[in-house]
Amino acid sequence: MTTDQDITGTDPHRYERDVTGFGRVTVRPVDPEGDVDLLHGWVTQERAGFWGMLDADRERVREIYAYLDSLTTHHAYLVHRDGLPVALFQTYQPEADPVGECYSVQPGDFGLHLFVGPAPASEPGFTGRLFGVLLDFVWADPGRRRLLAEPDARNERAVARLLRAGFRLGPLIDKPEKRARLLFLDRPSTEDRPSATGDEPTAAER
Repeated sequence: MTTDQDITGTDPHRYERDVTGFGRVTVRPVDPEGDVDLLHGWVTQERAGFWGMLDADRERVREIYAYLDSLTTHHAYLVHRDGLPVALFQTYQPEADPVGECYSVQPGDFGLHLFVGPAPASEPGFTGRLFGVLLDFVWADPGRRRLLAEPDARNERAVARLLRAGFRLGPLIDKPEKRARLLFLDRPSTEDRPSATGDEPTAAER
């Protein structure tokens, strides 16, 4: 029997969960002003090459996340574990995104991007358990029927991570900034939905 505790409040854009043996995971919207130094430090690291912002200065990063914050179809979240920032998680409605022009969008489709910050090197399973919590956060909305990810096709680690989480391969698509691999995950039934389980840690994903 799990002792995980979902302590989410009424705000659909904030989520907290105590995960046994892992810690308290908090998901809250990015503050474009308050979080800009942290985000700029993350997305301009060499390991963040597939995120596509290596050359962005601090003001450009702030502008990007201020723009996302103004949208109702796209959202950016900062993820904490036990009070420490560990990941950047972005979601979007494919029909309101350029990717929606590259495949046949179905009702209930919901897109996501994940960038994992510098994870504890000595903690096997960190990324897998964190991603499991984020999937639970996304599935909390019953209107979401299928998840979509679109990592750079060259990002083999991101593709492998998504496959381990149960995603299935879709087609390759060409976007202005990258050739991407589409991957899909159908909404599981309640009894089939996995909890946040261990897995090998990976680098930043998109």
